[in-house]
Amino acid sequence: MIALDTNVLVRFLVKDDEQQAELVRVLFMEAEQRKEPLLVPLLVVLELIWVLESVYEISRSKIVGAIEDLIHMTVLQFERVSVVQRFVRSARDGRGDLADLFIAGSAMESGCQSILTFDKKASRLPMFQLLKREGATKQDG
Repeated sequence: MIALDTNVLVRFLVKDDEQQAELVRVLFMEAEQRKEPLLVPLLVVLELIWVLESVYEISRSKIVGAIEDLIHMTVLQFERVSVVQRFVRSARDGRGDLADLFIAGSAMESGCQSILTFDKKASRLPMFQLLKREGATKQDG
């Protein structure tokens, strides 16, 4: 099996380089004809979310929709697709940073009870727990 890097999916979705986007389209078509799916690792999905948000400034709903569309492409096989599907469901409710929601879904699928973080915003999400020293004051920490 062959895996894809993030930039391949970015070219396919954003089409900011026509030649590379066409190469990806042909790659997908040929792989589909051979019935040889291409692997999308979990880390690629996480990086894809980050790139589409921060570099291309694509809206949350379009990112979630694009990932959902990718899931349905028969040529793509996602590593632990249940994590990606869980992410799509949780991201639709509009709460929380997309990357944090993806991390939470991955941790839940791995059987974790919580995720320790220093990120106060993330700590408002159900799976996240703020890591702090017992008895710490605002000045301490």
